[in-house]
Amino acid sequence: MAVSSIRNSFKSHYPWASFPLIISAPMRVMSGPALALAVSEAGGLGFIGPGIQPESILTDLAEAASLISKRGSSTAQLSGRDEAVLPVGIGFQLWNGDLGSAKEAVGQFTPAAIWLFAPKDGQKDVDEWAEGLRGATKGKSQIWLQVGTVDEAVEAVGSKRGRPDVLVIQGQEAGGHGRTSDGASLGTLVPEIKDTLEEKGASDIPLIAAGGIADGRGVAAALCLGASGVAMGTRFLCSREARIKQGYQDAVLEAKDGGKNTVRTHLYNHLRGTFGWPEEKWAPRTIVNKTWEEHLEGSTSFDQLKEKHDQSLKEDGDKAWGRHTGRTATYAGSGVGLVKSVDPAAKIVEKAREEAKGILRNLQSAL
Repeated sequence: MAVSSIRNSFKSHYPWASFPLIISAPMRVMSGPALALAVSEAGGLGFIGPGIQPESILTDLAEAASLISKRGSSTAQLSGRDEAVLPVGIGFQLWNGDLGSAKEAVGQFTPAAIWLFAPKDGQKDVDEWAEGLRGATKGKSQIWLQVGTVDEAVEAVGSKRGRPDVLVIQGQEAGGHGRTSDGASLGTLVPEIKDTLEEKGASDIPLIAAGGIADGRGVAAALCLGASGVAMGTRFLCSREARIKQGYQDAVLEAKDGGKNTVRTHLYNHLRGTFGWPEEKWAPRTIVNKTWEEHLEGSTSFDQLKEKHDQSLKEDGDKAWGRHTGRTATYAGSGVGLVKSVDPAAKIVEKAREEAKGILRNLQSAL
């Protein structure tokens, strides 16, 4: 599909959107209604992340609807043709999600988009969730699917039941949970998926690049690779609207050289008591800290690490995070060294968009 056609398609579903389209990823717990709405108000598309419990989604969507109602005229332009559709998205982890609760939430408060991720049983789960959620929203919510390999993308677009409206292409650079061992960087993954889908006659599906993008340079690069927009997660950890502890934000700002100082591991999941992830497929990328160093040394058992981890959370407050003294999970992407300040979400969106435009204009003029 031509760039103009994809842009028109986005505009019909997200009439408030400005381009290049910048999305805030649905980071679990940390991406709440305030962040999602701030991104959409700035011309992007903000996603609310999964909560601690399945029913948290209903609470967050209700809060988003309340915020929109309270702001009145300032958000009226976001409604577009259908005021019943909330100008934000919602994300679901499928492996431990509850489809019943999800259908109830999106049926009551219809989000503009629904982002699906991490099916335990592959496309079978995606089909069930996509079909169920489309029915619950009467087709008003676009279905976004996050994939990390070419095979995942091909299987998704070939599905008759769960074919997504948008594919989010997650590179290995991404923070949070990504492909354990078979993923690739955005530099190769986006163009190969784009070429493969074109060969299969599926060029109509927009591709959103995710992983390691933190500023306008990353936005411009992703567009050149063939993406229709970008999703940023780690950058929005340092937004004023993020639901995040001060110590976590400080650790993100402190971190440098992400290739060296982040690692994919389930260690922190297990220390936090999170088990059940399909670990052969996905593992989270986190900033390394004292826990990881002691784990590598091999002199401290898991039980001892957990005792120190739990004690740190209980007693150390914001010091529980941090490169040299921290002990708890600090999920972030390998582009964490590009995050240098805490800013309003709107400023992050607008700055990245304008930087990307300036870069692309300068490149065009130099040719």
